[in-house]
Amino acid sequence: MSRIQLAINVSKIDDSVAFYSQLFGVEPAKRRPGYANFAVTEPPLKLVLIENAAQAGTLNHLGVEVETSAEVAAAEHRLQEVALKTETENQVSCCYAVQDKVWVTDPDNAPWEIYTVLDDTDTFGRTQPDASTSVCATC
Repeated sequence: MSRIQLAINVSKIDDSVAFYSQLFGVEPAKRRPGYANFAVTEPPLKLVLIENAAQAGTLNHLGVEVETSAEVAAAEHRLQEVALKTETENQVSCCYAVQDKVWVTDPDNAPWEIYTVLDDTDTFGRTQPDASTSVCATC
């Protein structure tokens, strides 16, 4: 199953978790300091909250979560075929998960990622063997 991801900057993570728990009727699927994500079944949505008081109420990034790395690779291929500039991150640790992902940017500079989660991690910030390849500005 694929689902849309919305990552929102919030000023107070606890207040936002309480609000979105009530709004969608579910508790967070993952909760860490300054971070929470919700796997909402109806409507199919991955909602990510990132505590960032200076940017509260703004979009952090958008995404499409897919089930496999093969789906990420297929999306990258499709995007390149239609001449969109892509940037790939494989085995990157970001937002408390190890992920494979491909990034594109819309005409207004809104970042979109198509990604799959490979494993959980205790690290919020971005780590990857070659730090110069990072495009993950969200972490």
